[in-house]
Amino acid sequence: MKLCWTAGSACVNGLQIAWEQAGPEQGEPLLLLMGLGGQLIHWPDALCERLVRQGFRLTRFDNRDAGLSSDGDRGLPTRIPQDWLRSRFGLPAESNYNLYDLAEDAVGLLDALGIARAHLVGASMGGMVAQILAARYPRRVLSLNSIMSSTNDPSLPSARFDVLWRMAGIGPKPRTREQVIRRSTAMLRRVGSPGFPTSYEYRARLAGQAYDRAFRPAGVARQTHAVLTTGSIESLLPQISAPTQVVHGLADPLLRPACGERSARLIRGARLELIAGMGHDLAPALAPRWAELIAGNAARA
Repeated sequence: MKLCWTAGSACVNGLQIAWEQAGPEQGEPLLLLMGLGGQLIHWPDALCERLVRQGFRLTRFDNRDAGLSSDGDRGLPTRIPQDWLRSRFGLPAESNYNLYDLAEDAVGLLDALGIARAHLVGASMGGMVAQILAARYPRRVLSLNSIMSSTNDPSLPSARFDVLWRMAGIGPKPRTREQVIRRSTAMLRRVGSPGFPTSYEYRARLAGQAYDRAFRPAGVARQTHAVLTTGSIESLLPQISAPTQVVHGLADPLLRPACGERSARLIRGARLELIAGMGHDLAPALAPRWAELIAGNAARA
């Protein structure tokens, strides 16, 4: 089943946000919120196809500073190593925008598309944004699914050192298509799901498509900075009333299992699914499991 996506762009909070939709016109709206540095094309076809077969009307979009959406640059520097240290001690830092702004973008997109309420599926950074949205706009959210995400609290365990080192961007910056594909696939080997392996060919093909569509390293840096400077969102989570499913991998070296466990503990009635062998990637082999959990949680709405 190959999906036919309708594409467009909406003016949201003074920015152009690129979006795509697929699925039955009368299907229940489901908004997909992508993680740091990702584009809307990074949602696996296998997952999107299953969700459409279950009757959902999908909307996926590029966050600001990613894909075909607008820049989020206000001229402030992105001091990632320094502000990472500040975040570990709960100290404030100024950034071009934060995760609350990304949540406002998501709400603005729902408004622009005429969607009154939607199921939310957020991955990694997108899961944090979805949690903020569900807490601040409960009437807009039918259900919440937070996948391999976190409460962004500094007390949570840090990522594995080799992953942190890679994410810090120390060393030569990849620029050519081949260099970017090589770096992207190497990073995914480090953080990916050992129990649900994804082929090099698939990862390289997707990395090439993403490069051809939009190569925006400065945007990735600003999104990283936004995560660091937002701080903990834990005080919001008890306000979430939507049925919630938290999914996390026991082999996640970036956002450790404790990150998902914390979200599930703070959100009333949340279900927690810990998956052995799942790391920190959108492995197509996990699509059946995720689609089943998303549909099961939506049925509680």
